[in-house]
Parts: sequence; structure tokens; C-alpha cells
Amino acid sequence: MGPLKGMKIVEMVGIGPAPHCCMLLADMGAEIIRIDRPGGNRVGGRDRNAILNRGRKSLTLDIKNPNGVQTALRLIDQADALVEGFRPGVMERLGLGPDVCLPRNPQLIYGRMTGWGQDGPLASIAGHDINYIALSGALASIGDKERGPVPPLNLVGDFGGGGMMMAFGMVCGLLEAQGSGQGQVVDVSMLEGAALLMAGIFQSKASGGWESPRGENWLDGGAPFYGTYKCADSEWICIGSIEPQFYGLLRKTLGLTDPLWDRQWDNESWPEQKRQLKDIFLTKSRAEWTEIMGDQDICFAPVMNLDEVLEHPHTKARKVFVTDDGVVQPAPAPRFSRTPPIIQSPPALPGEHNDEVLESWGFSNVEIKSMRDSGVLGDLV
Repeated sequence: MGPLKGMKIVEMVGIGPAPHCCMLLADMGAEIIRIDRPGGNRVGGRDRNAILNRGRKSLTLDIKNPNGVQTALRLIDQADALVEGFRPGVMERLGLGPDVCLPRNPQLIYGRMTGWGQDGPLASIAGHDINYIALSGALASIGDKERGPVPPLNLVGDFGGGGMMMAFGMVCGLLEAQGSGQGQVVDVSMLEGAALLMAGIFQSKASGGWESPRGENWLDGGAPFYGTYKCADSEWICIGSIEPQFYGLLRKTLGLTDPLWDRQWDNESWPEQKRQLKDIFLTKSRAEWTEIMGDQDICFAPVMNLDEVLEHPHTKARKVFVTDDGVVQPAPAPRFSRTPPIIQSPPALPGEHNDEVLESWGFSNVEIKSMRDSGVLGDLV
């Protein structure tokens, strides 16, 4: 079960990128215990629909209680890694910072997820995905002249620059610790992760290929051969015919014989090319264009909504989406030939596994009863 089978991780409950990271690690086989707050995590989801919480067991502890802190420390002592997504200083104030945890468990990988990073002028200031990607250059680069910057959902900061970068950092730390026997802190900021995602655009800028205003460059909708177009039925298609062979096939398929189309990389010709393509694609429905272009090397795809993508022949053949416990969701990825990832379990309800977790991690029945009687342990509500 998964390439991370045998890894034990403690997750301090949070929202967004840290749960996304732990979802990825759990899909890969890690055993993850999520420490929930009394009453549950209402913002991040507390039911079976909370897909980001899949694959883990939940233990509800009052970590503002000294006995709750000691319980958390006993779990962290046995873990390979810890993941937390609080503002800088919160874990230290709770008595669970790396200065406490690493001396007790010297091989621990202590993962910290924040927006701005653990230090710097903005470290303690509140923010969200949109703010972090603004300082990475990503937000200013997405959109057009009319609308201005367009938020790319929360994919670039929270999940690409945050959750996935955190998962990468945790696996790197775990791998290094196996050789060195030493743990360390992994400081992940969504700002830096989003900036790293922009490396290709900075490369294009450095080589002189990204000099126009937003919405007028070759990957931001400025180029006629890389963008979206409305069809006769008000649905949309997209093309990405960048390379000469793909661009040539686009021209052949659409009958673009005018010398205007010889100027693929002349951005002065782009507005007129876009106008003509807009008129052409408005002559047929999305389904008709898919029939004409869908099996050619034009770099074409229909733009489909969240329900439609479930029924596309390719996503069905690859099982890109699965239904687990009645909830439709993306399948674990990437794929492994020998140790395939799986969804270990549906999203845990807060406190659902209190006794199971504590017993399996070495707590006696007497200790569990004492925690319950004192209110340190919050049972399922």
C-alpha cells in the first residue's frame, strides 16, 4: 500500500494547504493522525464530504490544556514527521514548537506551512492565497487588460505552491533523515512556492519572451494560438498550438491560408488573428469542434465543467476521478507500478478514532479514561 507505508505522521488540524499536503501523503500510504480541536474543525470541514481530510484518523485533544499538550508530545515522540499550518509562534506558545519536539525526537521532520514564511516583515500578518501569489508575480501575470488580474481559484498559492510544495519538502526531509538520523524543520511558504511555480515565466522574461503587458503574451491569452474560444452553443474550447507542427495542423484544419497566418510570433498580428479565430469558432458547437479537432495533434480540448469531466472518455479510462464512500473526488496521483497509492479511508469525523489511535500508539485504558474524564479528550459529537 503506497510508497510511504510505514511512515507515521502527526497532523495539527488546519485548513487548505496543510490538509492538502497530508491528503497527498496519506494517499501514498503514510499513517497520519490528525489532532482535531474540541468541537471539530468547522472551517476545514467536519463531515464525509471534506475530501482534503481523507485517509487519516482523527484524535480530538484540548491542546490548550497541559495534559493535552503532554498527550500530543507522546504522539510526536513516536512520529517520523509533524505537519502544522499555524501562524509563526503559535506552536511555540502551545509548548509544541520545534525547540521542544526535536530534542525529544531528534529524527523528527517538523513541517511548517505558512503564507509568508517563518520570518520577514509580513510573517505575522494575515493573508490568503490571493495575497501570497500577488507577491510572487503570479497574480499580476494572469488576466487581461479589461478585467485586470484574475484569481486562478486558490490553486497557485494554497495547493500548488503550498500543499504540493509541502508534500515535496516532507518527503525530502524524511529521505534525508533516513541517512543522517537527524531531523529538521521544513519551512514552507506559499509565497515562495508560488514564486517557484513562476520559474518558467521568469525564464521567458529573462530571454526577452515576456515583455508585453498582462494578457498580451504568449501563455496568458495574448497569443491567438494559445487560448480559449466561445462556440456556437455558448460552450468553450481551448487550443495550445505552440510548436510549428501543431500550428501548421491548426492552419490546415481551419483553412488558414492567408499570409497573415505566416506571422505566428508577430504579436502585432495577434489581434486580427484572434478576431478571425473567434469568428470561425462561433460557427460550430463545442461538440462539432471536438469531432473535428479532438483526435488531431492540434493541442485541442473542450472546456468542460466539473460534472462533464467525470464523463469524458479519457478521464474515465484513466480513472482520474473516483467515488469513495459516495463522494466523487480526484483519485490519488501520481501512479506507481509496484506500490500503488490508495484512499485509505473516507474523511474522518473529529474525534472518530480517539480510543483506536491512543491504544495503538501505546496509551493504556486507564490513561484514556482519565483524559476523557478530565475533558482533555473530546469525543465524537
